Amino acid sequence: MKLRGLTDFLDYAIPLSFQENYDNSGIQYGDPDMEISSGLLTLDVTEEVISEATCTGCDIIISHHPVIFKPLAGLTGKTASERIILRAVKQDIAIYSAHTNLDVIGNGVSRKMAEKIGLKDIEVLVPLKNRLLKLVTFVPEDHLDKVRQAVFGAGAGVTGNYDNCGFTTGGTGSFRGNESSSPFVGEKGKIHFEKETRFETILYSHLKSKVIRALLESHPYEEVAYDIYPLENQNSGAGMGCVGVPDQPLKEKEFLELVSSVFGCRGIKHSVLTGRMIRKVALCGGSGGSLTDDAIARGADSFITADIKYHTFLDSGKKILLADTGHYESEKFSVEILYDLIIKKFPKFALRFSEINTNPINYLL
Repeated sequence: MKLRGLTDFLDYAIPLSFQENYDNSGIQYGDPDMEISSGLLTLDVTEEVISEATCTGCDIIISHHPVIFKPLAGLTGKTASERIILRAVKQDIAIYSAHTNLDVIGNGVSRKMAEKIGLKDIEVLVPLKNRLLKLVTFVPEDHLDKVRQAVFGAGAGVTGNYDNCGFTTGGTGSFRGNESSSPFVGEKGKIHFEKETRFETILYSHLKSKVIRALLESHPYEEVAYDIYPLENQNSGAGMGCVGVPDQPLKEKEFLELVSSVFGCRGIKHSVLTGRMIRKVALCGGSGGSLTDDAIARGADSFITADIKYHTFLDSGKKILLADTGHYESEKFSVEILYDLIIKKFPKFALRFSEINTNPINYLL
């Protein structure tokens, strides 16, 4: 298939609009019309990973961390990012990355962490904000079903575990077309009153263009009346971090040993042990120390994340058991999320996991 087919799906399944402002998810390199037949999944793209892709015949590398995180001033090979991109260009290997948008989606990095340590009743820790829109339009009664199904088919009307969500109410619309008009009902130059249905539904902001196109193509009127409203509602189905509960309470040391075993940690930095039982756990893949207060507010007994700062350990005191697994260790299972998404959509597309350990941190034991 063409690269465009894969990346269009990934952009939809892991919306680029969900990424943080500082991020650079999406295509790092590649012609959208190039043919691809196999992909290599990795947390990071390194020169060794490019060589691995070449040796295994992979046309695309799909990573969690972007190669191009900061703007490149040139391609001279003086930085690691430049050397990686140059090698990708020479080998004609496309690169696609899903970073903070993969953190935010409902089945993202933090939830995968929670599932790996066996948590249940998993919820989002900090729900996504300012990503919802409301669509309101007015449709002739006989055409409501066609328009509604087209809009829902474009992805609107999804709320948590429910889809096809919308609301309708009846009314009367009025309009008068000029001499250049081609009215669906009524006559040019005469005011017409039509029984219409007000239809409203919600959608994610990244679906706006797709949903409006579906509305315009399915609506019978020459000029379609519709409104788009930004919503401040939180989306409890997506966001940063998650919180869940173990099957049974665990002692702190027992819990830390479980985390170390599951994530393959060479060591875990943690706050002072207080003798509490671990009944509720918050998690965030990557550098999640800024969510410590949110974890405490949700009543978590422990917060698992990475790159926790000294003063975060100091300030949290005995409020919560902080556990820093290491950045790589907290996100290492992100490739499994990508694999599951792609294989479900493209079951015949060849995918393999990189065998290169790209963790840049080493330990002296």
